[in-house]
Amino acid sequence: MSATDSSALLPERWAEVLGAYERHLAVERDLSSHTVRAYLQDVSGMLQHAALLGHEELEEIDLRTLRSWLAKQQTLGRSRRTVARRASAVRRFTAWLARTGRTTGDPGASLLSPKLDRTLPSVLRADEAADLMRVAAERADDGTPLGLRDAALLEVLYATGVRVGELVGLDLDDVDTERRVLRVLGKGRKERVVPYGQPAALALAAWTGRGRPALLGGASGPALFLGARGGRVDPRVVRSVVHARLRDVPGAPDMGPHGLRHTVATHLLEGGADLRSVQELLGHASLSTTQLYTHVTTDRLRRAYRQAHPRA
Repeated sequence: MSATDSSALLPERWAEVLGAYERHLAVERDLSSHTVRAYLQDVSGMLQHAALLGHEELEEIDLRTLRSWLAKQQTLGRSRRTVARRASAVRRFTAWLARTGRTTGDPGASLLSPKLDRTLPSVLRADEAADLMRVAAERADDGTPLGLRDAALLEVLYATGVRVGELVGLDLDDVDTERRVLRVLGKGRKERVVPYGQPAALALAAWTGRGRPALLGGASGPALFLGARGGRVDPRVVRSVVHARLRDVPGAPDMGPHGLRHTVATHLLEGGADLRSVQELLGHASLSTTQLYTHVTTDRLRRAYRQAHPRA
């Protein structure tokens, strides 16, 4: 969704401002096209609500207007997470309006979001993760290019905790085989270096040496992981691979690549890694995001205590 699509029902002056905000998001903040579309959709919804209330100037959008819009989201049955995300998008927009002199105040600064219940993510036990890698390796024993690829991408996901978008974006020259690290381009185009271990190194070597050459085509380019037709592998394919291989692990919870990311963080913390190191490895902008996994490990410890201690 572009600013043109978002502003169809808005006053012309507001549509122009929305266009300027789109350029700010795309050029100055260097956000992805998907993120820009999401911001524009949320902000446009608020502006349309303000227009329906009879507001003709941006200066007329006050805290009461924003609360009215937020209340409407809730009456429409939007989830708390969706409402919180939209409130965050609008707060960023009103802050930008004030910072660029388009309004004299920032009503969004006082807009509160609904409190979210932070649910503990499902993660694999260490033995389940080992079984997953074993199943993938057994599939790769047939020597087929896709079997070798699937084993390699699963090893990389579990070794590094990268996001699926980061995984499919990897190029050959992002892999430093001597130091065993990956150069990853994360959210906000922030680059970080992530280490990986010997099992992932062996799986990558088998894939790049025997699997990838068999799939090479005109659309391959420098992509590390390829699809069946030779182009860069699609995130949906990676998700399908994770789900499929987990079905071969008895008792393992069903999850996608993001579940493996949760698993990596949990296993690192259980193994004694400090929060800051895990934050840097996963590319979290805020330490509070990483701290969620301390709740996971504490919850596991509590369950083990209750099961094992005679006076629990």
